[in-house]
Amino acid sequence: MIKKNIKILSLFVAVMLTAFLTACGNSNSSSETDASSYPEKDIDGVIIWGEGGATDNISRTLAPLVEEELGGSLVMQNKEGASGAIATQYVYDQPADGHTLLFGAENPNLYQVLDISERDYMNDFTPISIFGQNFGGLVVHEDSEFETIEDVIDFAKENPGELNMGYSGEGSLPHVASAMLEAELDTEFNYVPYDGDGPLATALLGKEIDATVLSVSAAQEYVDAGDFRMLSVINDEALETAADVPPITESYPAFEKYFPWGPFQGVFVHKDTPDSIVTKLTDAFETAQENEDFQNTLESLGVVPLNINGEEAVEYVDKNRSTSTWLLHDAGAAETSPEEFDIPRVDED
Repeated sequence: MIKKNIKILSLFVAVMLTAFLTACGNSNSSSETDASSYPEKDIDGVIIWGEGGATDNISRTLAPLVEEELGGSLVMQNKEGASGAIATQYVYDQPADGHTLLFGAENPNLYQVLDISERDYMNDFTPISIFGQNFGGLVVHEDSEFETIEDVIDFAKENPGELNMGYSGEGSLPHVASAMLEAELDTEFNYVPYDGDGPLATALLGKEIDATVLSVSAAQEYVDAGDFRMLSVINDEALETAADVPPITESYPAFEKYFPWGPFQGVFVHKDTPDSIVTKLTDAFETAQENEDFQNTLESLGVVPLNINGEEAVEYVDKNRSTSTWLLHDAGAAETSPEEFDIPRVDED
């Protein structure tokens, strides 16, 4: 009886081992064929902002070009809210199979220190491509008493908390750039919040605020119309689209360590997406961005083309996160220290 039971047990173990090895073999085979069968259905492209902004325009211009490379449909949708955190969490919650893409900007780099969300690019996503980088410009009303960036900074130093600096929410370009000025130049602004860059520009037109930082592309139309004056670009060199505006490093060389830095647009997938699918997506987006119409779209928006991926994209996003989070922390604008998330200072990388 005992021998019979042992024989049955041995047979059971053998069957289970065979099943296990077969499953492993099937799993490996599936992994190898992921890229060849991908995409197996429509791909959802989730944009973290609403319609009409730079991220939306860039993403929707690129989508049909990527479709041609992948041989499948890319269905774009906007999921705005909570500085992009709603869309970011949504994409993270979907299966990690490459059928849900996050079209985003720099904002998720700041979610953790601002206590907006536990998600961020470095820990939860893989960059497929960083399309391009935008730049900020310090602007004032055409009738402002401030003629240079030094005028703004000197006033803020001599009158702490009296200069009304407009911004468009936590983690926005005006917020981070103003924090940069406070942290590096020992200034103190009175922050006035607005619901987006449109209302912010309207506020400056109405002289409700003294100054703000807008993307150069958004500010340029007001400058050209004679409504605003751009005093400085937040960069280490002048821009072709605003060639007569000095870079901030011309007045304050200490800012050189922060650059290259600025708003960016890119596309990301869940960190657990198979490497084969990541590679196929990376190749498709890289080729699609070479299209002339897409390049013209970037130029019209004042965006400098990057088209970077792989480790270069990871390093780019990581440096942007390090710079931005520590700027906010040093200015007292972050809820939590970047140290809590093992984020080094930019000069400690």
